Amino acid sequence: MTQVDIDEPDYVIRVHASPASVDAAAWNELLEIQSAPTPFMRHEYLLAMDESGSATAETGWAPQFITIEDGRGLQAACALYLKSHSYGEYVFDWSWADAYRRHGLAYYPKLLGASPFTPVPGARLLAASEAWRARLAAAVGALARQGKLSSAHVLFTDTADTAALAAQGWLVRHGVQFHWTQDPAAPIASFAELLARLQREKRKKIQQERRKVAEQGLVFTTHEGSAITPDLWDFFHHCYTQTYAAHHSTPYLTRDFFARMAAHMPQHWLMFVARRGSDSAAPLAASLIAIDPKRGHAWGRYWGATDYVPCLHFEACYYQPLAWCLAQGYRRFEGGAQGEHKMARGLLPVQTNSVHWLRDARFADAVSDFLASEGQGIEQYVDELRERNPFKTEGA
Repeated sequence: MTQVDIDEPDYVIRVHASPASVDAAAWNELLEIQSAPTPFMRHEYLLAMDESGSATAETGWAPQFITIEDGRGLQAACALYLKSHSYGEYVFDWSWADAYRRHGLAYYPKLLGASPFTPVPGARLLAASEAWRARLAAAVGALARQGKLSSAHVLFTDTADTAALAAQGWLVRHGVQFHWTQDPAAPIASFAELLARLQREKRKKIQQERRKVAEQGLVFTTHEGSAITPDLWDFFHHCYTQTYAAHHSTPYLTRDFFARMAAHMPQHWLMFVARRGSDSAAPLAASLIAIDPKRGHAWGRYWGATDYVPCLHFEACYYQPLAWCLAQGYRRFEGGAQGEHKMARGLLPVQTNSVHWLRDARFADAVSDFLASEGQGIEQYVDELRERNPFKTEGA
């Protein structure tokens, strides 16, 4: 743990080389008072990333967690990493890194504020007040400048964090994800009702996809929290690695990471397991969903199968989770990064934000121009997507 030099006598800023040196209870208490907390910023989640070997200096994620404390305790905190690459971020800056390289400049290491491998919007600058958020935003920038880093990036920020960093002169970048959100004015009570609200061709396509899975004799069982047994976790992890193998890539998360989730955050996990013939048959596929029972939010995270079955991915990753969310009265289901195909399944476009600082003024100006053009394209893209709303219009 190191201490950053500051002129303020009333509080102290520290940079931690491990989340283990940050008080877990104080961190989680701070998270809970944010406007958009998620399980992926809980101390247990971030510590598991580190201690399982999933996100460490050896894998290109060197923790640089910032905390700000005064005499009353922890007032602000941010999960930061020194990154030696851009894998596992889902906000793509490879072209920026390549431009640096072509000009003989080093882009890496860079400073990154994010939940590793987790493209979920939410609170990043955890703060007890807006004044503390502003101090934290300034501290993140100071850390990047003092380290003479090329750049700093905070990904999938909520509204408050985006504004706080933009006020420091950071550049805002927009992206698009696809979420299902319950309409409080016209709530949907069941998956059958969700289908009934969709346009005929979308409804028919979903029914056909589900029929293909059913015709294979597949049945699903649902396992929540501590009901996810070690054997199921083992099977799921096998499926998870199979998915990466099919794409000729290496899985980010270790089996030990999921063991730590089972031990320390069981209330935030839901697993759907597919079997052929009966619920006592050997498992064939599994999808893992993160949940926040307190707020009624769910997030599609990982999936995999030992055999190929047409449309099984859609059933395991969208239809089963959506049906469960509706039955449980959940308010939101986020399907993960990218994927325009999610629209046909009832998930609508939502704009996401990230914020970026670049030390070199020439590159900062070039990136600013690029983001202005890209942002206009994103706005047009979202407008076009909204015109293709899969739900029936009023009176149709």
